[in-house]
This record gives sequence, C-alpha cells and structure tokens, in this order.
Amino acid sequence: MKSGSAEVYFNNLHAGTLSKRDGYYYFQYSPEYLSGQDTPPISTSFPKQEEEFKSKILFPFFFGLLSEGANKEIECSTLRIDENDHFGRLLETLINDSIGGITVRRK
Repeated sequence: MKSGSAEVYFNNLHAGTLSKRDGYYYFQYSPEYLSGQDTPPISTSFPKQEEEFKSKILFPFFFGLLSEGANKEIECSTLRIDENDHFGRLLETLINDSIGGITVRRK
C-alpha cells in the first residue's frame, strides 16, 4: 500500500491517526485523547504529545501487533496482501483481531 490512513483506538477510545504518505509513517494523537486526564499513552514509545511522530519504517509498536509465521502466511494468502505490505496488513487485520487494547480502522 502506497499511502493511506487509519484511526487508532485504545480500549475503544479514539486515540489518534496512523498514516502513510510520501514514504513515511505518521502517528498523531487526537486532541480529545490528549486532553483526557485518564487516557494513558498507547505505548511507552508514544508519549502523549501534540507533535506528530514520524518514521521511515512502520513504527515498531504497530509492527509488533502483526501476525508472524504461519498465521502471517494464512492472513496474506486469504486477504491477498503482499507479506511485505506491513501497513496494508495492519489495516486489514487489526480491526477486530488485535493484541491488547489497540484496534486500527481504515479511514
């Protein structure tokens, strides 16, 4: 997937937006999530801040949520996704089937 964006939810609360554009990945917290007194960071690698996070590779936190091994092969075959399209896999598989409280929904 060349570009796109998705909404990131933490325990069913809209936490922010994850996007891929111009060869970079971005994550930005939503203003509502940032202003919540009881909303923790989604990860220690994403402290709550207004500034957008930027990376040349899919952030390790999100990459770590993806299936590996035989499960990865089955997902990619079933959904017809390139095994190296990590962002596409994330958008297709983390809607309901995720580790912990994170879900990702295509925008």
